[in-house]
Order: sequence, then structure tokens, then C-alpha cells
Amino acid sequence: MHSKALISALAATLLACVSAQTTTEPVTGTLGNATVVNNNPVGVVYEATLPTREFFNPEDPRGNIKGSISATANPNGVGVSFKVSFSNLPTSGGPFLYHLHAFPVPSDGNCTKTLGHIDPFLRGETPPCDPTLPQTCQVGDLSGKHGHITSDPFEVSYTDDYASTLAGLGSFFGNRSVVLHFANTTRITCANFTLVAG
Repeated sequence: MHSKALISALAATLLACVSAQTTTEPVTGTLGNATVVNNNPVGVVYEATLPTREFFNPEDPRGNIKGSISATANPNGVGVSFKVSFSNLPTSGGPFLYHLHAFPVPSDGNCTKTLGHIDPFLRGETPPCDPTLPQTCQVGDLSGKHGHITSDPFEVSYTDDYASTLAGLGSFFGNRSVVLHFANTTRITCANFTLVAG
């Protein structure tokens, strides 16, 4: 009799665990989760190259972080392939973050004027992005979805299904910017994307 009760309790616990795993994924944005972009124009390439002068400390004798981000629409139109390359990173303050920001860098180079991350689904920055559920992250939170900058030099390539090279979509970044941050989110440097092909 005791073993029947134990088996029954164990079965109920197992059923509860399975039910918890099959619940719907979290919706973090006010407008829901980010949607996969499947109509990016083939052959379109945008690039952002960091300036020689650092925004955070313009007189830094080491100079600015060097590098660029290249973003190419995938051949099937789904998502964007990013190639990220940075070097000459600060010797402290990491791991470093990088994001697509909502506005371009103005001519005076002021990175704070790029405002917040690209966030067409109104997710906000908290809770932090869960890289196992990228659709629940801000579209512009590249380091949250694909990993922080943890080495110098830093090079990585990946596809982001939620970014867009099609003007007019909220997830379009071609007329916007990329910003690099210290771990505490202070902005170090930034650059505008420009169309290089397509």
C-alpha cells in the first residue's frame, strides 16, 4: 500500500514537471516576441567601422577600439549574417557589450545621442536577455543574444533572425548605429552603418 502511494506521488510530480516544460514561451515585449525577418533583400550589405577617436576617453593614448561589424542579408532572405571584429579593447571594464541602437551617431560623435537599443517590440532591458530564447530579447541586443566581448582581439560570426536590412521595418538597422559599452553599460565608442552593397 505504501509503495502504491509513493508511485502515485512520483507520477504526479513527473506529470507536473512535464506540464511545466510544455507551457508557452515567455512573451517579454509589450508587443510580443520578436518575429523572424524573412524578406531581407538578397545581396544587401551594411557595415559600421569604428572611428579612430574614442567617445568615452578621447585622449586615451592607446586610441580607440579598432574594428567593424559587417551585416549581410542571407541568400534566402531570412535574418542577417553578422561578422564582428574588434581589437585594442580597454584593459579593464569588461566583458564588453555591443548593441544596435535606435538612432545614428550625430556628426559630433556623441554616442549618448544614439538613445536606446533597437526595440520595436517594446521589451526593455530588464530582465536581461536569455540567449536560449533570442525571440524574447531586444532586436538590437546583439551581445545579449550572441555573446559578450570577452577576448582581445574578438571575432565572431553568426546569423540573427530578427534583424532586418529592409528599410521601413522596426528591426531595420541600416540607417542606425552600433554602440560598444563597458560591462556597466557606459558607452565607449559607436559608429553608423552605411550601405556597401545592394
